[in-house]
Formats: sequence, structure tokens, C-alpha cells
Amino acid sequence: MTHSTHAYAPDPRNDNILIDVNGALFPRHEAKVSVFDSGFVLGDGVWEGLRVHPGPDGKGVIAFLDRHLKRLWEGAKTLDFDMGLSKEALSKRLYDCLDANDAHDGVHIRLMVSRGVKATPYQDPRATISGPTIVIIPEFKRPVAEAASAGKRLFTVHVRRGYPDGQDQKLNSHSKLNCIMACIQAAKAGADEALMLDPHGFVATCNSTHFFIVKDGEIWTSSGDYCLGGITRGIIIELARADGVIVREKNFSVHDVYNAEEAFLTGTFAGVTPVSEVDGRKICEARGPMVERLQSLYKRHVAAEAAKGR
Repeated sequence: MTHSTHAYAPDPRNDNILIDVNGALFPRHEAKVSVFDSGFVLGDGVWEGLRVHPGPDGKGVIAFLDRHLKRLWEGAKTLDFDMGLSKEALSKRLYDCLDANDAHDGVHIRLMVSRGVKATPYQDPRATISGPTIVIIPEFKRPVAEAASAGKRLFTVHVRRGYPDGQDQKLNSHSKLNCIMACIQAAKAGADEALMLDPHGFVATCNSTHFFIVKDGEIWTSSGDYCLGGITRGIIIELARADGVIVREKNFSVHDVYNAEEAFLTGTFAGVTPVSEVDGRKICEARGPMVERLQSLYKRHVAAEAAKGR
């Protein structure tokens, strides 16, 4: 995968990974879910992307796992289904899967939970006849080497982040069609990622990452009303403020973006990624001083998190 903000270096070990499906491990080519599963039939479920770093004993540590599980449980409660196990039990399942794959560094986990198997392909949750389907896919994925310094190109799309009475953007659901449509439009325009606006025309977020700009030495990001409560987004805001940087969560338009000193993206996979261009307007030729500063702060913070061990 050579494009987008999730570009990664291929790793042959991924051909032989073991995938956890409801607590049982299967080789990659044998890992399956039912065609009657709620996630497949309806996109009815929630998920998390998790990043693994080596701990003090060499064993992989999932960064900020407590925050991710909190968001996962909140999503399941919003969709009105019980996870069927405790956070401690799911944590153990995650680490058992990592150990079974000898996966302790440069690993990205896709944790997916659907409502479960249905008696018939119909949307009513009462047609569900099993407990939740829980799938853990650990892959050896490192961002391409230039991701930290080479800026990404964004394109402002017509697909909006909608009102919460339609589909609440704070819910990290399997149903991502609005983001997929945004991604398609950006790709057709030759960009790496889509910049998405809220219903009022203000900048909201990107299709798979969160968006920030630097203006007059301050960091601006959206109000957060129309975007997922990003784990990395929140951590970057905390770290910047603790380091004396003014961070404003506010409404701003693409006019402000075009005239920013720097712009960057945040996400679990690549951390802090610079943006070089938006809609053909050059923002910053290379990684700017604020991005470099934040990358350093985030790297140290992740290292401290991993040093705590499991």
C-alpha cells in the first residue's frame, strides 16, 4: 500500500499471521466470520485501531489501551449490545494473540466487534442469535520511512461530516460509507486524504485522521462536534498544552487552512504526519518546526507508556 496516510512497508510475516476470532486462533487464510454476521450484513459494530510498541521486557505493549477500550465500550453501549466479556478479558485476549504471533514491535492491531450472527439478514437487533463477534487482526505494519517528514496532500471534498441525529460522528462504527466516499473523491483528485467539512462549512476532520493547522504560533483544530474523539488527537492536544503551546478547538474555514504556517494529521498508525498541500495550495514544503516538536513530544510519551509494561 503506497498511497494515503496509512501507507506502510510490506512485511512477508503478515502472510502467516494468526487471527483471533472469538477467542480461537486461525491462520490468515482460514479466519472467517458468518455471512449472517451483523458486521458483514449491516456494518453493525464498532472497532479500534491499536499500536504496539516493545515494553521493558521486550514484550509488546498496546499504547493507550485503556483509552481505546473505553471508547470501544462506549460505542457498544450506544449501539445497545453487551460486549459479552470484561475489559480485562479482552486485554488478555489481545496480548495472547500478540504472543502467539511473536508480534512485539511495529505492529498494528485491528480490533473489530460486531453485534453478532443474525437468524436472517435483517436490521432489527432482535434478529441477532449469538453474542458479539470479536476479531483481532495483528499485522506487522510500519509507516513508510518518509511519512514523518514528507507532507501529505489533501483535497477538500463535498462529502460532509453530518449532524449527530443522522449518524453521530463520535461513534467509531463499522459503517464508514461517508468516509469511504470522501476517500474516493480525494483519490480521484490525486490526493492522499480527504479534508471533510462540517454541515456549516467549517473544517471538521479527514476521512481517516484528525486535522490541525498552525496559525501565528498557535495550534488550531476543529471544535470536535463533528468528528470522532480521536485518541491521538486528544493526546497531542494534552502534550502541546503541557509544553506551553496554545491550542484552540474552534471553528475555522479552508481560507484559514490555505494560509496556515503548517498543517498536520494525527492518528494511531503514524502518530503526527505533516501536510504539505491542500487543494493545490502549498502549506509547508517540508516538516515544519511545530510538527517536529510535536513528533518529539509524542515519541517520548509513547516510549514512557510502553515502559510501564503490560
